[in-house]
Amino acid sequence: MNKAIEVRDLIKDFGKIRAVDGVSFGVSEGEIFGLIGPNGAGKTTILRIISTLLQVTSGEVKVFNYDVRKDASEIRKMISYLPEDAGAYKNLTGRGYLRFIANFFGNGKKVDEIVDKGIKIADLGERIDDKVSTYSKGMMRRLLVGRALMIDPKLAILDEPTSGLDVINAQEIRNIIKSTVKRGTTVLLSSHNMLEVEFLCSNIALINEGKIVEEGRPSELKEKYDADNIEDVFTEVIK
Repeated sequence: MNKAIEVRDLIKDFGKIRAVDGVSFGVSEGEIFGLIGPNGAGKTTILRIISTLLQVTSGEVKVFNYDVRKDASEIRKMISYLPEDAGAYKNLTGRGYLRFIANFFGNGKKVDEIVDKGIKIADLGERIDDKVSTYSKGMMRRLLVGRALMIDPKLAILDEPTSGLDVINAQEIRNIIKSTVKRGTTVLLSSHNMLEVEFLCSNIALINEGKIVEEGRPSELKEKYDADNIEDVFTEVIK
């Protein structure tokens, strides 16, 4: 299977601090791949590098065979990135916000099609025409996930997509992500919620203190470490 992402010996330094320390992994086209680890492990830094928002200190990162250093503009045409702390313009309605974003990706009928898709993904009902300032955190996150996925990116990069959401909203976001992959989008996501990612991802990499400490299919890792869940695997690996 073709690789959507190839990361080799990636290092990222911020001054004297090494945030990412020799990370290597690959993501196949059409899969959901999870970077899992505690806050501060280096997950967001890796996602920002793949999204071309941060420069590589050393190592190699390719997205659909394009190098993040040489071909950033080409990569940006194929990806959508949703940061954990993303927001929306609060004085716009949900529909208005989606239309504002859609105008960057098309015109005329194409914009209408993109917006309709975003509305369907967000699934906010009549509230789509209310101002974003009136939305709960769960509603805001669903709108932002709609924004990230409505353009049918080849690669969706989602940083803590269900962070801070209740059980119902988190489950709805997970279902949205799964349906997106069925339409042909590859998904790379980060999370510190290891139980959630266990059910969502086909392959995962456990990261701690800037290094990948284990990688594979959740079922294989649980068998390898004779563990009931991925949290137990992570605990065993970092002992």
